[in-house]
Amino acid sequence: MIVVLTAQAEADLEAIGDYLAQERPSRALLTIGSLRHCCNRLAEFPEAFPFVQRYERIGLRRRIHENYLIFYRASSERIEVIRILHGAMDYESLLLRED
Repeated sequence: MIVVLTAQAEADLEAIGDYLAQERPSRALLTIGSLRHCCNRLAEFPEAFPFVQRYERIGLRRRIHENYLIFYRASSERIEVIRILHGAMDYESLLLRED
């Protein structure tokens, strides 16, 4: 199974890295690497993490990694990482704007 990051998830990683690099560039690199690794490991057990309330019907799940939330959908062939957001953010206003 392959893991694909959407353009928005890639932009989220870039924004996280830019923010962290302002204080400690080495921390930014470690955090981004750790988040990417966590995303790739979703392929091992994609159904291990819960559905996001209000988004079950579209199969949106959430994995927590340190202070970050990784939102993704899994099919039989691939995992699509939708967003990667800091846990303190109002993620509902940033997720899929279908509701």
